[in-house]
Amino acid sequence: MSLLRMRDILAPHAEEIRRQIFIDDHLAIIHSSAELLKLIIHQQPPFTFDDRRLGIILRGEADININLVDKHLTAGTLAFIGPGTIISPIRFSPDFELYGFGIPADFPLPGQLPQAFNGQLRDFQLPAAEADVATARNILDTLWHVVHQEDYAIQTVSSLIFAQMNHYDVLFHRYTDQQQNQQTREQTIFDRFIQLVNQHAQREHHITFYAQRMCLTERYLGTVIRQTSGVTAKEWIDRAIVARIKVELRHTSKTITQISDEMNFPNPSFFNKYFKRLTGMPPAEFRIRPPQ
Repeated sequence: MSLLRMRDILAPHAEEIRRQIFIDDHLAIIHSSAELLKLIIHQQPPFTFDDRRLGIILRGEADININLVDKHLTAGTLAFIGPGTIISPIRFSPDFELYGFGIPADFPLPGQLPQAFNGQLRDFQLPAAEADVATARNILDTLWHVVHQEDYAIQTVSSLIFAQMNHYDVLFHRYTDQQQNQQTREQTIFDRFIQLVNQHAQREHHITFYAQRMCLTERYLGTVIRQTSGVTAKEWIDRAIVARIKVELRHTSKTITQISDEMNFPNPSFFNKYFKRLTGMPPAEFRIRPPQ
């Protein structure tokens, strides 16, 4: 879902709702309640983002499936959603409040992307200390003030966004260092596997590829994934493939043949049978069926 698509979704709604969000050709800033988020993200899920989004959960809680994994997000969480992320919202508490911004993938920044945003990760969520949340909010408040000035300077906006990304980057590495000291080897293997599946499942449908990338045997990788998650490695790969197919069917005008080819299926007939076996309906029916 692009920033312009967000603007189109909000356009018909009341002025008091639109005042919670700023969108122009450069960026979007959202300071919203659960009701506003429902307008944006209940648009035929699952859907994908083609930009970078950084936010703070200020109040309440939410359950969202992000890149195959169910996440329970609570107040005080700093979140990043990157290009290619696939999201299916599950639940928002009535008091849920989010504050954050989104920028196109080609947004000009005054320096090299911090490591956490270099494309290796599609998303992360960080439980942050009160002082770190306050710093992130202060940067957002300043950004909100700047973009509401007449003829605001894009260089100022770019510097503030870069500062926020660096703030998140420092906290990300601090958090992951702590997690690595606490995680088991099996959990580390599972996290890496899911990361690779999100990056490559569109073309790579077999566990062999992932085992080779991780320098593990197929048998060992499959055993670790099943024991750690209760789900087989093949099922995780299938979930990623089906999620991407659903996004393409819901949100593009590509033909079934085009999607089949892009998803590296041998032919459209096999593609149709695969999708029907896993979802209970053929791709053409899913495309026209209203979302539940």
